[in-house]
Amino acid sequence: MMLFIGKFHPLLVHFPIALVLTAAAAELVAIATPRKTWRRIAVANIRAGAAMGVVAAITGWLFASSPMVDATTSLEWHRWLGMAAVAGAMGAALLSWRLHESSRRWAFVYRFALFVTALLVAITGHLGGTLVWGAGFLRP
Repeated sequence: MMLFIGKFHPLLVHFPIALVLTAAAAELVAIATPRKTWRRIAVANIRAGAAMGVVAAITGWLFASSPMVDATTSLEWHRWLGMAAVAGAMGAALLSWRLHESSRRWAFVYRFALFVTALLVAITGHLGGTLVWGAGFLRP
């Protein structure tokens, strides 16, 4: 049963990737414009991305422990960077609850967590793609 659940990782992982990267993009627009709508979009996306990240991480660990997956150094990097990305997304989501306060410090800490998390998600996603498609996938 656990192996079956783990096989959903390739499907589920795309949701947190898209949500976290969208949150970071929306926050960049929120920084550049005075419209508060972009901040609400960023916050909604990071909260959903954190929740989906937990689900993707659980299914990823189950999938990686299956006999059809080779334990490689790339897999370990993907695994632990993925855990760091989930932790960062959860941290940014929790910090987003403090944004209603008029403290610039909370906004800075939230943005730092969000942008570092987006970078971790991009790197982890790239490693995951490399595990599936090979290192030369993007080459012509």
